[in-house]
Amino acid sequence: MPFNAQAPFPTTRFRRTRQSPQIRALVQENTLSVGDLIWPVFVRDGENVVEPVQSMPGVNRLSVDKIVDAAREAADLGIPAICLFPYTDASLKTPDSAEAWNPNNLSNRATRAIRDAGIDIAIMSDVALDPYNSDGHDGFVVDGKIINDETVDALVKQAIEQARAGVDIIGPSDMMDGRIGAIRAALEAEGFRDTMLLSYSAKYASAFYGPFRDAVGASGALKGDKTTYQMNPANSDEALRLIERDLSEGADMVMVKPGMPYLDICRRVKDTFAVPTYAYQVSGEYAMIQAAALNGWIDGEKAMLESLMCFKRAGCDGILTYFAPAVARKLQGV
Repeated sequence: MPFNAQAPFPTTRFRRTRQSPQIRALVQENTLSVGDLIWPVFVRDGENVVEPVQSMPGVNRLSVDKIVDAAREAADLGIPAICLFPYTDASLKTPDSAEAWNPNNLSNRATRAIRDAGIDIAIMSDVALDPYNSDGHDGFVVDGKIINDETVDALVKQAIEQARAGVDIIGPSDMMDGRIGAIRAALEAEGFRDTMLLSYSAKYASAFYGPFRDAVGASGALKGDKTTYQMNPANSDEALRLIERDLSEGADMVMVKPGMPYLDICRRVKDTFAVPTYAYQVSGEYAMIQAAALNGWIDGEKAMLESLMCFKRAGCDGILTYFAPAVARKLQGV
């Protein structure tokens, strides 16, 4: 919509509405709250383990008992959801990725442990084969090619086991064609009618994922790249077609990944579809802010808050961010 005509200076002075914290609060267009946050956490085997991720300062891999503690911390801070990512032992990674649908894999054990602890928090999971695949890919690799339909069958089995473990929000991040419809149909058939799908619908083949791959142990295993299934960073219209498809197949919510380099996509998605829209402030984004802050080049706290407000301004309803606990404490003054 066009703006109404503004009176010329000095009748209009834009600085009038910036003159004090109280006035700035009254005219602020967007608000960041604890309810906007989903906290991604990394689970590994062992007991009483807190293992730093070297490329992500302040982020740790946690054993299942420590994941329960993290979930309790998140709930106490008012963070509505925690998202689990497994660091799978190399001995369990195979070409057929069978550990992905093992009822007792790390992700499923962590989910059940949180549920058994009675913690009032939503649990989100990741559906993709890369933490379990000996080639480091999100799908099966045959003769150097990532095959789609057979991968979808495996993703369905993975998603069903996660639902059985007690996951509230299943997050397919693999970018295979047709997986949302297949997973939704299977969830309905198995009686998981209330299990939500937050689809990584517009996931780009990005250079910003490196620290995450370190965190889940996929960097060393990855052969080649993921450009045949993740999106070309040069494309925008394609993202809208992917969102439309996933919604038509039964996605409840959609995600853009990475976050800050793709704020234009977030805005287009929200304006076009008016559905619950999320972004993932990925590991590379987090690591850059943290590295600059640790070197004294930027104010880390202010940069953290500003970066997350950008997502709200772009139309996002929520953000997956490793900053979640720090942001929650800042917003609540604890």
